[in-house]
Amino acid sequence: MLQGIVLAAGASQRMGRPKARLPLGTGGDTFAGRVVRTLLDAGLPRVVIVTGAERLEAGRGGVPRDRRVRLVHHGGWAEGQLSSLLAGLDAVEEPATEAVLVTLVDVPLVRPSTVRTLVSAWRATRAPVVRPVHGARHGHPVIFDRAVFASLRAADPARGAKAVVEAHRGAIVEVEVDDAGAFRDFDRPEDLAGLES
Repeated sequence: MLQGIVLAAGASQRMGRPKARLPLGTGGDTFAGRVVRTLLDAGLPRVVIVTGAERLEAGRGGVPRDRRVRLVHHGGWAEGQLSSLLAGLDAVEEPATEAVLVTLVDVPLVRPSTVRTLVSAWRATRAPVVRPVHGARHGHPVIFDRAVFASLRAADPARGAKAVVEAHRGAIVEVEVDDAGAFRDFDRPEDLAGLES
């Protein structure tokens, strides 16, 4: 089983307000809602949203009320993104969990087809890390195989998951995708200009 983890714990200081509840276009969707629905539409059986600076509730703020979706509040969110990833890993790690697909609430426009392509690449290769690329750019989501769970737990918090990716550089599967949404993150208010659903 491959489960999804959405990291939505940060304080969004550069944006000036929490990103998870930000409206996405004019259709009533939010960043968190869109990301979760994308992962579910792509066929992931379970999705965990890791919150921190702001608490979310199912059925509010665009987060669907769905038995496949679980909200996990991480009190140590200020320790950095890796700590939030590990909180998500704690929530999903069980004997049946073969891998996790990790994405950010900052990257709401990735398409379900891209997620399915990444999952297919992982199933075909069982690579330790699978990620989308376009030329020299790499984006989200990123799949971490169970083989690197221990490495994630032992990683330097200051370097985060990047250290694990670098340590397995020779075995990474990079999937070329034509999906601008996989590489577009929203950090500042000006990034929202012209945003359409």
